[in-house]
Amino acid sequence: MDVCIVGTGYVGLVTAACFAEMGNNVYCVDVNSRVVEGLNRGEIHIFEPGLEELVRRNHKQGRLHFTKDISKGLSGSLFVFICVGTPPGDEGRADLSYVYQVARDIGRIMTGYKIVVDKSTVPVGTADKVKAIILEELALRGEDLEFDVVSNPEFLKEGDAVSDFMKPDRVIVGTDNIRVAELLKALYSPFARSRDKMIVMSVRSAEMTKYAANCMLATKISFINEMANICEKVGADIEDVRTGIGSDHRIGYHFIYPGVGYGGSCFPKDVKALIGTAIDCGYNPQVLQAVDGLNQSQKIVLAGKIMDYFQAMGGVSGKVLAMWGLAFKSNTDDIRDAPALDIIRELSRAGMRVRAYDPQAGKNAALELKSDPLVEIVDEQYETLKGAHALAVVTEWNQFRNPDFSRIRAALQLPLIFDGRNLYSPRALEDMGFDYFCVGRCPVDRRNRRPSETDKIRLESSGN
Repeated sequence: MDVCIVGTGYVGLVTAACFAEMGNNVYCVDVNSRVVEGLNRGEIHIFEPGLEELVRRNHKQGRLHFTKDISKGLSGSLFVFICVGTPPGDEGRADLSYVYQVARDIGRIMTGYKIVVDKSTVPVGTADKVKAIILEELALRGEDLEFDVVSNPEFLKEGDAVSDFMKPDRVIVGTDNIRVAELLKALYSPFARSRDKMIVMSVRSAEMTKYAANCMLATKISFINEMANICEKVGADIEDVRTGIGSDHRIGYHFIYPGVGYGGSCFPKDVKALIGTAIDCGYNPQVLQAVDGLNQSQKIVLAGKIMDYFQAMGGVSGKVLAMWGLAFKSNTDDIRDAPALDIIRELSRAGMRVRAYDPQAGKNAALELKSDPLVEIVDEQYETLKGAHALAVVTEWNQFRNPDFSRIRAALQLPLIFDGRNLYSPRALEDMGFDYFCVGRCPVDRRNRRPSETDKIRLESSGN
């Protein structure tokens, strides 16, 4: 089949590459000349495991094309997927200007029947507005062409998006047209060979399903973080609690990992957008507002622990923090709404210097934080430790899970680790002589014990 994909972000590029991999002829359209030129040279502008190889192979074999000209993409394509961004706008509501612009372009250019597919995450009712815009543009041209607008939300996890597309749990299609549903079923059939994975429903139900799914996952994250905060107050261990509740099949273990809160391009934006939709409809979404509010506070919990620790040493001003992890999660270079940025800004405002490393997100973070003279992004993991007073682990990259602790202790001025992802064992860190603070577990805190002679020498030599 001939497919047009408008937008080459995480969703658009993954969708295009995976459709091309199954033999379809796919045109990818983007307004960014630099991105299009780079893709035509085989340069991928985002990091997503497995995507670069997929894009290069299908581009080389002639099934995947990149252009700025939407007319080239529309010509001959039955399906037109709208995969552009819907960033947060006023009061957190989704900004649909890019979606509407694509709809106008389609209405101005189309010459025959098209199935227009909303794959961007959009509020309920957006498909109706897209249809109205296309009809308006056709009327201005004096044309009466047939088309359908369908909702087909994406359910891709950054860091595992290619696998999610190739082996989907489900394919949601919102349409009341049986013929359109069958055509989409044929397009997706290579990804559903073991069983029928397509679920057909009304357009508005499909739009709502995407928001409901992301808000449910965000709710689980905020819930377990609240339980972790309570565990710290009552002396319980959140890891034991997590094991206990996760064994109940009605709850499960997925998305109940305590930490520094959720970030990225989806959960923060979608929770706020659904809150806005509910308020616009006259409903007060109390659970979603609590989920959002708790996540905002959770992002700086680790910063609070760091400032509390150094309060008796004159505060964090002038101290140096080594930080591992800047992306909002592992296996991505995405720093949108990343908790690491909130932690850095909170500490920097208090005068603390931060030296940070991330395997993939360093360049993006350096651009985001370039105006802050107290922040340094380095290219090597252990380089962050030189002269630092403590280490904070913020993203759960695999290479951080079992580091060289003797090397860490030798490099740090104090044997002190703040773990925002609960990667390490408190008992093991205590045995190695570290002070260790994590989330929802009793800390290893030696401040009330007499410092070792080595610690005294390090503190005196640092002037703090």
